[in-house]
Amino acid sequence: MSRSPSPSFARIAAVVLSASIALSLPAGCGGAAPAAPTAPQAGGGLIGSAAPELAAEVVSGEGPSTLKDASGKVVIVDFWATYCHPCRKSFPKYQELVDRFGGDLAVLAVALDAPEDVSKEQLVEFADEAGVKFKILWDKDQSAVKNYNPRRMPTAFIVDRSGVVRHVHAGYEDGEEEKISREIEALLGEAAAPPAAPPPAAAPPAAPPPAETPAPSGGGRSSP
Repeated sequence: MSRSPSPSFARIAAVVLSASIALSLPAGCGGAAPAAPTAPQAGGGLIGSAAPELAAEVVSGEGPSTLKDASGKVVIVDFWATYCHPCRKSFPKYQELVDRFGGDLAVLAVALDAPEDVSKEQLVEFADEAGVKFKILWDKDQSAVKNYNPRRMPTAFIVDRSGVVRHVHAGYEDGEEEKISREIEALLGEAAAPPAAPPPAAAPPAAPPPAETPAPSGGGRSSP
């Protein structure tokens, strides 16, 4: 499919570029041009770091609205937009993952549409048509896109139970949810594993033997 980037994503790209972060504009929302060799990999730089907190407006859905509220769960922070056709495929698959993992998994779906392009009702309509119940957020001031720097729509950040970004999925292809499912299972098993037993304490050093008292010289009194 060949079409020009949507106005929303063009604005998002301008925000990220103004912060000196390379963001590739998609030809259609699912694709992206290769990043310049000197540019850091978008989104991937967060792997191993604490996931930035989200201060986006709550639109609809069930479950936690912030990473703090989701503490103790594995979280999918998903960046999406109403003009993104792959997002229409990924949303139902993420709902299947929520249903599969129950209370151990939360999805925070962050819409990047500009307020002048869509209404809150349109975001709700998108979620309803996709049949999802997880939390829908709206990054109206584009603070989240600056912190996460998603390369394409959608981009999913997989956050472990301690709030650290462990995986990034830029774009969505059929079967992507199975990769994410395996990652979630591994993170849940890792989080649920009992702490390793501490190494046995070293035995205290043996006490030194008592010092010997020297015998008196001469073996006794001398004769007169």
